Amino acid sequence: MALDELKSAIPDYAKDLRLNLGSVIGNSDLPQQQLWGTVLACAIASRSPIVLRELEPEAKANLSPEVYTAAKSAAAIMAMNNVFYRTRHLLSDPEYGTLRAGLRMNVIGNPGVEKTDFELWSLAVSAINGCGQCLDSHEQVLRKAGVDREVIQEAFKIASVIQAIGVTLDSEAVLRG
Repeated sequence: MALDELKSAIPDYAKDLRLNLGSVIGNSDLPQQQLWGTVLACAIASRSPIVLRELEPEAKANLSPEVYTAAKSAAAIMAMNNVFYRTRHLLSDPEYGTLRAGLRMNVIGNPGVEKTDFELWSLAVSAINGCGQCLDSHEQVLRKAGVDREVIQEAFKIASVIQAIGVTLDSEAVLRG
């Protein structure tokens, strides 16, 4: 099982990450679709070949083809949006915020899955990419849809653990290498 292989690859100095990975995936209260969509989107967003290679097969096995594609779409569109909106927010000139984005984002309006699932995955990816404006936007949509804060926090817990494991394993590969 890929999850066990990933856990066993985590060095002892980062054993908290190993324990947290088992906890956020193995003990999650999220429905399977939300859980594995979040895992896949975050594995992609982590940019870690090791993490993606180990988690993708299990995510694919736990998701329908449509949901699998939608989770990948969330990672893709947020890779663009997080850079764009984070940059507009960080620039000191407020006039950039008044300009038309001019970027296609059709998948957000029609993701092919439950809107709340796609929003949850987008929020998790935005946590990895550090876009506060996107985090606020997706959190507000989720809260208006009746999603509890505990569910939202579960998504960014998954994001934080997957990102930390990616950083750790990729740096270990470089140091060994």
